[in-house]
Amino acid sequence: MHPTSPPPEPAPARQAAAPGAAEPPRVVGDTALILEVPEAEPLVRPWREREDGVPAHMTVLVPFLHTSLIDDGVRRELRALFLRHPAIDVTFREIRRFPDVAYLAPEPAGAFVRLTEAVVGRWPQTPPYGGIHDEIVPHLTLGRCGTVDEPWVTGALPLTARITAVSLMTCESGTALKPGGTGERWRRTEFFPLA
Repeated sequence: MHPTSPPPEPAPARQAAAPGAAEPPRVVGDTALILEVPEAEPLVRPWREREDGVPAHMTVLVPFLHTSLIDDGVRRELRALFLRHPAIDVTFREIRRFPDVAYLAPEPAGAFVRLTEAVVGRWPQTPPYGGIHDEIVPHLTLGRCGTVDEPWVTGALPLTARITAVSLMTCESGTALKPGGTGERWRRTEFFPLA
């Protein structure tokens, strides 16, 4: 910086928001790293607001890097990073709620937090949910509160699953991931195995 240049503007403070609060808009080329949970699909499918190409899952990180930045080197780094983490045996025993979203809480939760922290540790420019939340809360979204038949879902619990890979998803159409959003479509573009 030149000695007479004004100091740079401070970075805007990260806004704290309740988990489940409105997320930044998703645009074509955005990516996400998710853990698919096919065992939960029967519990999630009835409450999905739209068909968007995303299976029942837990999010490791969204948004991740724009697809234009994901080259063979990034893929190699992701593969190596995830191979340092073991497959996860998870149980979902209860429904919890964010302000407007019902979700299944995983046990144990720590393994999911560690995966997110590992990716963000390598790519700090990609904070979870664009940095709008102060805490990582592992969850498997069921649907909007008031739309999910919680007694029916509770009757199907506990649900167990073994998670063995991370999926890289790419947003191919749509402009926002918000209640009532339309046209958003995601596609799985890669799998990265866990150890």
